[in-house]
This record gives sequence, structure tokens and C-alpha cells, in this order.
Amino acid sequence: MAKKRGKKYQDALKKVDSSKAYAVKDAVQLVKDIDFANFDSTVEVAFKLNLDTKQADQQLRGAVVLPNGTGKDQTVIVFAKGEKAKAAQEAGADFVGDADLAEKIQDGWLDFDVAIATPDMMPTVGRLGRILGPKGLMPNPKTGTVTMDVAQAVSDAKAGQVTYRTDRDGNVAVPFGKASFDTDKLVENLKTLADIVIKARPASVKGTYIQHVSIASTFGPSVEIDLDTF
Repeated sequence: MAKKRGKKYQDALKKVDSSKAYAVKDAVQLVKDIDFANFDSTVEVAFKLNLDTKQADQQLRGAVVLPNGTGKDQTVIVFAKGEKAKAAQEAGADFVGDADLAEKIQDGWLDFDVAIATPDMMPTVGRLGRILGPKGLMPNPKTGTVTMDVAQAVSDAKAGQVTYRTDRDGNVAVPFGKASFDTDKLVENLKTLADIVIKARPASVKGTYIQHVSIASTFGPSVEIDLDTF
């Protein structure tokens, strides 16, 4: 049974021409105009890609710092010891530790957005895989969260870094700002993401790579984007 949408959603939907794909800036402006949430909505982009995620080389994963940030304050934890722990603290990490931090998470604490670890801490962090993995919080070299340069990783996370990865159907969904952002800033963030996705095209992909792109605010209807306007 299809989910019944409320009146505010239906009114917003009437303002979207579902038969057309909008230019990037027009799409962003429209999403801002039809946002009806009583809080500052997150705006997200969804790329439908022609990928066979059963093939290892067609599983996209990475991270990028958005030029205008995400509008969200990220709580960052770092698994590190000694000088690296000190560097993480000086860079602004919210929590730094090793075995004690792992124990805290095993006891149920998950009040953070990004987890970073030095490579030598991964045997300890690895034991948290069943807790962190499903929530997308597991440190990973591909997203720059397993690194010796913890200070840079903390700075990137605090500056508005987002991670992206394909789901089983080859889709990539990423938040790229808040509805309160200026249109031009959202456009710049969105184009940065699109550029990353385009450059990540696996060599083995045949035919049309990006099949569909749409954006939406937290509760609002989606708006399709004309790929040629990227």
C-alpha cells in the first residue's frame, strides 16, 4: 500500500513539473521554495548509476569536503595513542582514546558522527565492526578515516566532509547542505559532488553511466535534474 502524503507535501508536489528535468540552479531553487519543514531541512542528492555492484571495481566509495560545508556540526572521535592522540585533540576532535573509547562504544555509546583511527588502532576498532558497520561509522582508508594524518582527517570532518558509497542497486545518496543555504552555495556543493561521481566512473561500465539525478529536502518531493546542466 502506497504511503499517503500530507496536504503540505501534496501542495509542494503541485509546484514540481514531473515531466521535465530542471537545470541545476533551477532545481535547487525549487527545492528550497517548496520545502515546508518547520526546521532547517537537509538537502540530499540521489544519483542512479548504471553499475553492477557485484563487481568489486563498480562499488564506489570515498569522501569529499564540500566547499560550503554541510551546515551540520560533526561530532568527531579518534582512536589514537601518544603523539597522534595529542594531534587529534589539537585539531579539534571531540573525543580521543584507544581501548577505553572502544569499551565505551561496546557499552552502547554512539553519540558521534565520524570515527577516525590510526592504522595501528584498527585491530581494536575492528572488533567494533558489528556495531559501527551497519551505521556507516566504521573507519575506512577509502574515506580517509584510517590515516596517520589524524589532524587533517579531523579538520576535513569538521569542515563539512561527506562520504559516499553505492548501495546494492548502484545508487549514491549524499546530503549536500541545508535548505537555508544560499542557492549558489548549494549549487556549488552539488556540482562538487557530481564532479566526484563523474570522475569515479569505473572503466568497465558500458553505456550510460549516470541514468538519473534528483534532489530533495528532508520531507519535500524530489526534483529531477537535467544532466547536461552539470
